[in-house]
Amino acid sequence: MNIYIRTPKLKIQNCISTLLKVQLLCLLTMLLPSCKTPQNITYFQDSYNNQTIIDSSNGTITVKPGDKITIVVSSKDPRLSEMFNLPIAGYRVGQANLPGVTNSTQQISCYSIDSEGNIDFPVLGKIVVAGKKRSEIADYIKQELIKNEYISDPVVTVEFSNLYVSVMGEVNRPGRFFIENDRITLLDALSMAGDLTIYGQRENVTVIREKDGQKIFYKVDLTKAKKVYNSPAYYLQQKDVIYVTPNNTRARQSTVNGNNVRSTTFWMSLASLVTSVAVLIYK
Repeated sequence: MNIYIRTPKLKIQNCISTLLKVQLLCLLTMLLPSCKTPQNITYFQDSYNNQTIIDSSNGTITVKPGDKITIVVSSKDPRLSEMFNLPIAGYRVGQANLPGVTNSTQQISCYSIDSEGNIDFPVLGKIVVAGKKRSEIADYIKQELIKNEYISDPVVTVEFSNLYVSVMGEVNRPGRFFIENDRITLLDALSMAGDLTIYGQRENVTVIREKDGQKIFYKVDLTKAKKVYNSPAYYLQQKDVIYVTPNNTRARQSTVNGNNVRSTTFWMSLASLVTSVAVLIYK
């Protein structure tokens, strides 16, 4: 009788031992990725002291159909310049709103560039602006005002109104960021988004650009300085979308939930349940 009683107990003990080993293996599987030294975290790994990279691209933003810009004409005689300016659309109140403190700025009405790349400018009529820089638009209007003897000393200021880039994926502050300068780089946009998180793939950043009704995808490797600065996506254009791909650690974290059989936690929970049942049977 003793032989028949001990044999099942021995088998159960072996089963429990095996299950405990499985649990230990699962735990090690979870810990190993976290102990592994991260790779490709540092930017510009191929750079060295006194290295020179020639930047041959222009990168200056030109306006496109659908963009909005503001144009302000000023001169020594405000009465002359007033007829060339759009009316004030309203006021934008600043952050400081204390008694006796005025902190509001005027909002100038915008010119919307039509599908043919034109704007309708007061007195001068239609002007082709698509494909031009801010400075080129300002110079053209200034010369037209002088040539037609409307104003002898015009000062023309052109500003972007609704130009932006979008940053998504593994960055600290994803969102839409407005363009104020004539040039904006990929590094500028990532800086405005708070840089990549530790889970972002530095070697796999995607810039999506629309051109002639088509989407163009550029892959940028931030760990390689030459590839970054020589990329056609280094200088961004309005409405570009930057997407930072998550690394494998982040991908594994996204699958750790109670409904996913791929989760390591799921298998550990199952092994724990079987072990508990076996212990109860053994008792």
